[in-house]
Amino acid sequence: MNVLEERIIKDGIVKEGNVLKVDSFLNHQMDIQLFDDMAKEWSKRFQGKTINKILTIEASGIGIAAAVARQFNAPVVFAKKSKSINIDGEMYVAEVESFTHKTKNQVIVSKKFLSEDDHVLIVDDFLANGCALQGLISIAGDAGATVEGIGIAIEKGFQVGGQIIRNLGYQLESLAIVDAMDAETGEITFRQ
Repeated sequence: MNVLEERIIKDGIVKEGNVLKVDSFLNHQMDIQLFDDMAKEWSKRFQGKTINKILTIEASGIGIAAAVARQFNAPVVFAKKSKSINIDGEMYVAEVESFTHKTKNQVIVSKKFLSEDDHVLIVDDFLANGCALQGLISIAGDAGATVEGIGIAIEKGFQVGGQIIRNLGYQLESLAIVDAMDAETGEITFRQ
């Protein structure tokens, strides 16, 4: 069992509706040492890949992506979920549906931060149905960038997202794959 799986067992809470609550260490309060450990693991798994940008989506992916960026000595670009007045110029846009929030958002990345010269590692906290990842892959494709790989903290292996992304031919490295969760007992089963 790896350090992330151990932390999920210790502090994760299983809720009805296939929700795994990890806000005490991953996506509300952030354990930066854990993020650094995760980033080091992805650095090993993507060793030998040319990566010059880390791409994620706001907000929960940003902290993790920042730790990963240190390992690859690369900047983080994050897709914004809303257009603000300080985003100017041309943008790449994709529509993504959030499993957690049950909403659809248009996510945007300024064209000045992503181009055909970029080799990106996409990083995010969760993978359920794969909608956010498909949106980020679409944005990278629109930019002409090369997706070198995808790093996910927690994949819900009982949902379709991982299979969809792997079937598209991407190197997907999930640090914890949950195959089953029981809200009544709190039991979590990880893929070996």
